[in-house]
Amino acid sequence: MTQVINKETKVCMSLAARPSNFGTRFHNFLYQALDLDYLYKAFSTTDLPGAIGGVRALGIRGCAISMPFKEEVIELVDELDPSAKAINSVNTIVNEKGYLKAYNTDYIAIATLLSQYQLNKDLVFALKGSGGMAKAVACALKDAGFPHGYIVARSEKRGKKLAQLSGYQWLPDTQGLEADLLINVTPIGMSGGPDENALSFTESEVDTAEIVFDVVALPAITPLISYAKSQGKTVITGSEVFALQAVEQFVLYTGIRPSDALFEEAATYSRS
Repeated sequence: MTQVINKETKVCMSLAARPSNFGTRFHNFLYQALDLDYLYKAFSTTDLPGAIGGVRALGIRGCAISMPFKEEVIELVDELDPSAKAINSVNTIVNEKGYLKAYNTDYIAIATLLSQYQLNKDLVFALKGSGGMAKAVACALKDAGFPHGYIVARSEKRGKKLAQLSGYQWLPDTQGLEADLLINVTPIGMSGGPDENALSFTESEVDTAEIVFDVVALPAITPLISYAKSQGKTVITGSEVFALQAVEQFVLYTGIRPSDALFEEAATYSRS
């Protein structure tokens, strides 16, 4: 059945530096499948305060927040849910009659994947990145009981701050480091970016690792994931993270949790 947009249709949206079609396809697929009067659209902006003001003023029901806005948006909302407050990072805003409450469903997605893949907690990991998403990943690793890890970030201030928050050690680079689990939480390898064809870890670093995790969701197979797969490594992809965090956003926006089967259909459709 074709959706008919009307004045009662609730609108949800996303804000990202480089928007993709993942969220648009995922959410709109579920809206149609569940016959919900909602519409989802992806946007980018160079005026974050103006965009969030628009969310409030126009009654936008929900807004997903992606890099690089996850921390900058905090001062623009009215309340932080514990999921966002704990790591000082936001990826979801819900608008209740002009009152904006912020959440972080990235953490839930990462924690779910760590459980699903049943990773050995004695693995030594190297997490590259220090932004909002890196906080979600580092804190999920900490809470899951991974004791051995490094936060790798060029910014000493940001890297040490995240290392202190999560209880790991900061390194400026991966020189001389051998890690079992490599985690990229930077834009390296992202479509449309200056480093879209680059590897966030060297081939030799991938060769000595057991598992490679890239949170970049666009493209679905990043250069890092492609190389790791060619070497027979276990891989965890950004599209997996995206689907899991997106379904939690969907629940926050609509109050409805889709069945596991419908979730899988939506996730598959969003990647197609």
